[in-house]
Amino acid sequence: MKKIVLLSVTFLLSAFAFSQQDTEIFLFNIESSSSNISATSGKNISNNEGYDNQPSFMNKDYILFSSNRNGQTDIIKYHTNYGSKTWLNFTEGGEYTPLKIPNKDAVSAVRLDPDGKQRLYAYNLKTSESTEIIKDLVVAYYTWYDENTIVSAVIEDTELNLYITDVNKGISKKYATNVGRSFHKIPNSNLVSFISKEDETQWKIKSLNPKTGAIKTIANTIEGVEDICWLNHITILSGKGSSLQKFTLNKDNNWKTVTDLSSYGITTITRLTTNPEATKLLIAAETTQAEIPVNTETKLEPKLENCAWIAGNWKGEAFGGITEENWSKPSGGSMMATFKLINDNKVSFYEIEIIREVENSLILQLKHFDSQLRGWETKDETVDFPLKEITPNKVIFEGMTFERISDNEMNVYVDIHQKDGSIEVVKFNYKK
Repeated sequence: MKKIVLLSVTFLLSAFAFSQQDTEIFLFNIESSSSNISATSGKNISNNEGYDNQPSFMNKDYILFSSNRNGQTDIIKYHTNYGSKTWLNFTEGGEYTPLKIPNKDAVSAVRLDPDGKQRLYAYNLKTSESTEIIKDLVVAYYTWYDENTIVSAVIEDTELNLYITDVNKGISKKYATNVGRSFHKIPNSNLVSFISKEDETQWKIKSLNPKTGAIKTIANTIEGVEDICWLNHITILSGKGSSLQKFTLNKDNNWKTVTDLSSYGITTITRLTTNPEATKLLIAAETTQAEIPVNTETKLEPKLENCAWIAGNWKGEAFGGITEENWSKPSGGSMMATFKLINDNKVSFYEIEIIREVENSLILQLKHFDSQLRGWETKDETVDFPLKEITPNKVIFEGMTFERISDNEMNVYVDIHQKDGSIEVVKFNYKK
């Protein structure tokens, strides 16, 4: 029996992941009134080839989602102001459905290990260490009701069944069979919503009181759609193709179109979630092939002339301040730059950078200085970024990438190593 369960686990989750490889995460501003809902200023925040899915709001500054990293699904923490990305875990397994654990400095995620074992784990945000939360259930999808209570869909043979788990006591109890993957706390209530598929002809949105076990029917889903979220305690959001839909309880008889998001390259909306203030909306969606970044650019020789487009006076914002970077044109076998960060009208630090020719390749080297021009590195020490490759629109060093958007705009991506061993990718958007 154990072998059958493990096989079904691997098949169900792996098949789901592979069937939605070309997905991206979009962040929208959302405004609502009694008569209107709008989703505007959409941005693709994953911008990553392959599988990006299951987004959630960690807090007002950070978003969590599962993302493809070299063929493995890991957890990303995305900063909404800076656009930076930090990988939170370094396990051999793939992580899915990352959520902040209430009142703890940790996140949880479903992990599928290479040997087929699938469990729900907690990841300490300070140490990145992981521990099993529920040892005896194969959790596929879930949400936290409070810091001690989990509502989840558990794989049993070929079905997903609903369980409530008391984490402190280690007790789990089944409350429903044949459920979907969408679980959400209903705002301003003590209820959790889930999708019931017991009636195969019409799936239903139901509520569950985790304290009493009481279940009630709320509404029908859009035909064949199991992903929803709550805008507020009476309005539900869902997707049909590229169309964002809404259903307001005690008002709407049918699902109504809010807006069409195909202009963002979205073809099929899947996961949705809003922040607690109902001002932001996250959507995981399949996109048109044109929206998926594929590197088809020709590789160029490692010569300064092929990165001369970096030269110029560039200005942007990062680290909560104003940044300025000035690159010279190639001369004498090198390019040189100065950088400064200004916070609250004061210089935080400077950099001197060079790109120089070395052994038939290029290397970027830099040194940091504080506002008084005192060096961060020792006298002979530099921070080095060896060249990996050059294409017509990218110069890629190990740990730093220059991306040409146009003649007057570029992005610079820098790997920032954190004390806990994780790497945060900080994006600098520059304009001339």
